[in-house]
Amino acid sequence: MEKNSTAVTEFVLLGFSQNPRIQSLLFFFFLTVYSTTWLGNLTIIVTVIITPSLHTPMYFLLANLAVVDISESTVTSLKILWDLFSHTHTISYNWCIAQIFFFHLTGGAVVFLLVVMAVDRYIAIYKPLRYLVIMNRGVCIGLVAGSWLGGFAHSIVQIGIIIQLPFCQSNILDNFFCDVPQLIKLACADTYIPELLMVCNSGLLLTLIFFILLVSYTVILVKIRAHVTEGKHKALSTCAAQIMVMSLNFVPGMFVYDRPFKVFPGDKVASVLYSLLAPMLNSMIFTLRNTEMKSNVGKIIRKLLLFKRT
Repeated sequence: MEKNSTAVTEFVLLGFSQNPRIQSLLFFFFLTVYSTTWLGNLTIIVTVIITPSLHTPMYFLLANLAVVDISESTVTSLKILWDLFSHTHTISYNWCIAQIFFFHLTGGAVVFLLVVMAVDRYIAIYKPLRYLVIMNRGVCIGLVAGSWLGGFAHSIVQIGIIIQLPFCQSNILDNFFCDVPQLIKLACADTYIPELLMVCNSGLLLTLIFFILLVSYTVILVKIRAHVTEGKHKALSTCAAQIMVMSLNFVPGMFVYDRPFKVFPGDKVASVLYSLLAPMLNSMIFTLRNTEMKSNVGKIIRKLLLFKRT
């Protein structure tokens, strides 16, 4: 058999439970999560677009994060909802590879966009007079495009390694979607080098970025507490929200990817956190902790209610 050939044409996703009643409950739970993700992030996108006072670099980046969050959630949610509804838990080899590609594309874009948002806050705090000059529209668009390109580069490396592996025996994936840690263990070959490359490309990179961001936000918070007088509460609240979102996206991912790929019972819970719950909670955190966003969302809701009455 050639190294890149495969006898496996589809994989079986074990999911969370084979009990039909539990599957029905999980269907409604994940449907609620996915619907809330769309509602919350779409609210942010629409609010930023139609509110002139929110046409600033920070809210432009926030709206783009909302777009990525919807995309990331869709990659996994549609498949799991279909499986739970139809009670079919198989995925073809090609669709499995495609799901891995889009999952890591959007996940990588989220990571790099969170880095960009940290840079945005750093410039806003340390260079307030030149902030709008530095973070002009062209720069913002370039940074968002760069985030997507970074996600693409990260994802294409994952796929490049995976498609070189032969799959010829077991096709049982102990997960609710296709991802590298479970898939790589099914290969009919020595996976030591591929696992090492995967850990470096996902786990170590994720950890490095996380600690760099943690140090950056610590520096920003020190600056705010020591020197910023006007709008201190707003700046602290914004940074706190970004730190919460960063931790929610990074920590579960580090648990899954920052070690040799062994299946642990907590892997599925961590996967749910960063692939399904994080995209939903990101919008809630940014909306509830941002007075300006809450105020404008409230205005839009009141206008819609008045429009319906008339």
